[in-house]
Amino acid sequence: MAAAHVNLVKLCVGAERVEDLIDWQRNPRALGPDGLPCHVTRMWPKRADEVLAGGSLYWVFKGVILARQRVLRLDPVTGADGIARCAIVLDAQVIRTEAAPRRPFQGWRYLDPREAPRDLSGARAHEDSLPPGLMAALAEIGVR
Repeated sequence: MAAAHVNLVKLCVGAERVEDLIDWQRNPRALGPDGLPCHVTRMWPKRADEVLAGGSLYWVFKGVILARQRVLRLDPVTGADGIARCAIVLDAQVIRTEAAPRRPFQGWRYLDPREAPRDLSGARAHEDSLPPGLMAALAEIGVR
């Protein structure tokens, strides 16, 4: 049986740690008109209904998934160049996840919920993240 929703996964370009993403999303340039963080992309997800049925955007830092944000909606936006784009509007809460290695890719990809890393719980959800290289090495040998 197929999952009711699907997630997105995206490289967090320019960020080395989850804290860098959190800091960036405090910047007004990262926020939509309603004050929620959004990520603008050229491509509109063909599986938009599945993404909006409970999906999250999983962020990859230096080759490792370390966090996610729930996708609230997809808004059409037009860039200064007149090209139509998709704004992925995200919940402001950044949820840390178990480390999961991910090979480099461009743009975003779909991520089946069965393949998504679990959320960190308890005190681990609020601790500073280890350096991404160390997280990747630990995840590769199965230490979470």
